[in-house]
Amino acid sequence: MLKGFFNVPAPVNEPILGYAPGSKERELLKAALADARSKQIEMPMYIGGKEVHTDNKGITTPPHDHKHVLGQYSKGDKTHVQQAIDAALAAKADWENLAWEHRAAIFLKAADLIAGPYRYKLNAATMLGQSKNAYQAEIDAACELIDFLRFNVSYMSEIYKQQPPVSPKGSWNRVEQRPLEGFVFALTPFNFTAIAGNLPTSAAMMGNVVVWKPANTQIFAANVLMQIFREAGLPDGVINLVYVSGPDAGDVIFSHPDFAGIHFTGSTGVFQNIWKTIGNNIHKFKTYPRIVGETGGKDFILIHGSAEAESSSTAIIRGAFEYQGQKCSAASRVYIAKSVWPKVKEYMLRDLATFKMGGTEDFSNFINAVIDENSFDKLAKYIDEAKKDSSVEVIAGGNYDKSKGYFIEPTVLVVQDPMYTTMCEELFGPVLTIYVYDDADFDKVLDIVDSTSIYALTGAVIAQDRYAIEKATQRLRNAAGNFYINDKCTGAVVGQQPFGGARGSGTNDKAGSMINLLRWVSPRTIKETFDPPKDYRYPFLAND
Repeated sequence: MLKGFFNVPAPVNEPILGYAPGSKERELLKAALADARSKQIEMPMYIGGKEVHTDNKGITTPPHDHKHVLGQYSKGDKTHVQQAIDAALAAKADWENLAWEHRAAIFLKAADLIAGPYRYKLNAATMLGQSKNAYQAEIDAACELIDFLRFNVSYMSEIYKQQPPVSPKGSWNRVEQRPLEGFVFALTPFNFTAIAGNLPTSAAMMGNVVVWKPANTQIFAANVLMQIFREAGLPDGVINLVYVSGPDAGDVIFSHPDFAGIHFTGSTGVFQNIWKTIGNNIHKFKTYPRIVGETGGKDFILIHGSAEAESSSTAIIRGAFEYQGQKCSAASRVYIAKSVWPKVKEYMLRDLATFKMGGTEDFSNFINAVIDENSFDKLAKYIDEAKKDSSVEVIAGGNYDKSKGYFIEPTVLVVQDPMYTTMCEELFGPVLTIYVYDDADFDKVLDIVDSTSIYALTGAVIAQDRYAIEKATQRLRNAAGNFYINDKCTGAVVGQQPFGGARGSGTNDKAGSMINLLRWVSPRTIKETFDPPKDYRYPFLAND
C-alpha cells in the first residue's frame, strides 16, 4: 500500500457550455441526439458487474414524443433485489479496505469522462428520456454531476484530515471514519440525472456498497451513468443498478439485517412511508440505519413593494418554468405587492408570449414536455378546476395537449385567496399561482408565506429596501433551507450553495457538501497509550 498524505486536485465548478449556433458543442450534441433517436437499445440491470436481462420489458419513450421508442429495459423482481444485496455485501470487504485515494481516483476519472467523451451522450440521454432542453441538460447531467464528483472527493479528504486536536503526553488520539456496516439503498428521482448519479456515488465514495433503484423515467440516462462508472474502474458489486417496483425493493431491503442506510430524493409521502417502515422493522437491523432524504417543495418568491419590476419578472418565469417547473426548487407560489404588480405582470406577459414549446431536439424550444401521462393528467385537472373557479383568473396559458407529447402550457393563475389549493399543494409542473397583497400587509404576508405549506425547501425575497430584506430573512428562516435574495429560488451550485430543506422537504443533509458525506461514515475513536500505568493506585489514596 502506498504511504503518504495525499492532496486531491482542487475542485472548480465545471464551465457551462453555451450551445450557440455554429459552436462545436452544438454540433456534437445534435449528433448525439440523432444517434440516440436512430436506434433502440437494450438496458440491462447491473448486478455484481454482470448485465442482467429479463423477459419482462419496460419501454422508454421521450415525454415530448411518446410514440417514439428509445429502448427497452429489463424489469426485475424481488429475486434481483436480493441478488443485488448479495453482490454488494460480497464486494464490501475489498472496497472498504481499498485505500481512499484509489476510491477518489475512480470518481475523479468518472468526472473527467463526463466532462469529455461522455458529455454529449449523457446530455442527449437526459434530453430525450427526461425532456430537458440543451441548457437544462448541460447544467444538470454534465456540470452538476461533475461538480458533485469532484467536490465530494475534496470533502472526503477533508473529513479524513479532521483529527482530535489534543493528544496528551504519553498518548495518541486518532479518529477513523469507517463506512457503514452493511449496504446503502439509493432511491433516485426522474428530474435530475445529477441526483441519480450523486446519491449512489456519495455513499460509495466513503467506502460503502450500494443498491441503486432509479425512477423508471430516468433509466435511459441511468444506463449511461453505469457505463461511465464501469469505465472509470468502479469494481463489480460496489454499485448495483436494479429496475424493480418500489414495493418489491422495499419488501426485501427494509427487512434485511444488513440494511445500513437510505439515500433518497422523491416525494414526501413515499419518504414518510419508508421512514415508518424502517421504524417498524428497527429490531431487524444490525445497526440503526441512516435515513437521508430530500423530498418535496412548495417554493415561494416574495416580492416587496421596493422591488425592481423587470428583474422580478425574470426571476419568476425562470424559477417557475425552467424544466417545466419539475425541479424540487421550482417557484410555484408568488406573493407580489400591489404597487409593483402591474409592471411585473406587463413584463411577464411580454416574455411568456415569446416562449416556444416543443421537443428538446429543436433548440429554440424553451418549454418541453412534462415527464409522463400521470403528471400530465394531474396538472390538467388542477388547471380545469382553476378555470371553473370565479375567484381565480388565468392570465397566461391554461391549455394542454398529449396527442404527441405531454405538453402543458406555462400557466399563470392569480388568486384572491392566499390559501387557494394551488398556493398550498405541490403540483410539480408549469403552473404558477400569484397572490397580490396590499403593500401595507407585508408583515401579514410573511406569516402567510411561513405557515402555508408543510415544505421548507427553497424561497426568495426580491426587494431594494434593506430593512424589508432583513425582516424577511429573519422571519422566514425556517421556511426554506435554501434562501435567495434578489434572485430566483432555483439553481443551487455544488460548492457554492449546499442544497436541502427541512420540515416536509427532508432531512436537510445538504447534498454537495461535507455535511452529506458525514452521514455515510461511522467514526471510530482510537486512543493509544505508549507507557501504560502498572499500578491501579491514584495519588489521592496515599496516606498523609
